[in-house]
Amino acid sequence: MWTVTAKIIDGKARAKEIRSSLKKDVESLKQKGITPKLVVVLVGDDPASHIYVSNKEKACAEVGILSETHKLPAMTNENDILKLILKLNTDRNVHGILVQLPLPDHINEENITNAIIQAKDVDGLGTINMGMLIKGEGDPLVCCTPQGVIDLIKTTGIDIKGKNAVVVGRSNMVGKPTAILLLKEHATVTICHSRTVDLGSVTNKADILVAATGKAKKITADMVKKSAIVIDVGMIKTEKGWSGDVDFEKVKEIAGYITPVPGGVGPMTIAMLLKNTVKAATRSAGIK
Repeated sequence: MWTVTAKIIDGKARAKEIRSSLKKDVESLKQKGITPKLVVVLVGDDPASHIYVSNKEKACAEVGILSETHKLPAMTNENDILKLILKLNTDRNVHGILVQLPLPDHINEENITNAIIQAKDVDGLGTINMGMLIKGEGDPLVCCTPQGVIDLIKTTGIDIKGKNAVVVGRSNMVGKPTAILLLKEHATVTICHSRTVDLGSVTNKADILVAATGKAKKITADMVKKSAIVIDVGMIKTEKGWSGDVDFEKVKEIAGYITPVPGGVGPMTIAMLLKNTVKAATRSAGIK
């Protein structure tokens, strides 16, 4: 049997490069009297969310971005969160607002994400930014994880144009925007989901395979095309530790390139959040 050992796409190293570049951008902005500031709203006691927010705070400090976190009880009223967002929207010193997801069940996530004004929607989940992305209009703030996925694909040096790309997962946060970004790069894109019949027969044709199902080791070696680029967005806590959507140990013998979990897409999500925050701060000052 002919096999290859995939080259590992090191998201941790790439994210470090991005942070280093952003640090210079932040220093330049500070010389012009602008200090980028990101405010995170964290509702509830979800352990994973607290870890993510802590990592964001550390990353902000590294590049010189001011960060502030509002930690609210799980039973906080939706209207109180909306009032906080309104206050942050009108604060000229705040350039980026992020409400950590998921939110408690009694809060409507769509109401919250759409309350953030487009210019400060650094998570890119608001209807205006998402609509601009889909229509290809202007220069929206794009969802962080999909941005990171595209960046990692490009680090391979393989041209996305004309490639068959398959995205497994159709969430608003990852699957859909990733598919749109791949289309923007002129790939031929297929979106698969829980209702897809014979998933493996579709993923087997993918030159680029992005797995965003949230199900541990959903993508097995027999579902992957030889020498494909495999991007694993999954981050699932199991009894044996962290797992991705891809059966890494077996798929790496088939794929040409593959991201590990952890150390792949995760660090890139935070790097792109910082990038969006710097972009928002730059725009707020009228700098192109």
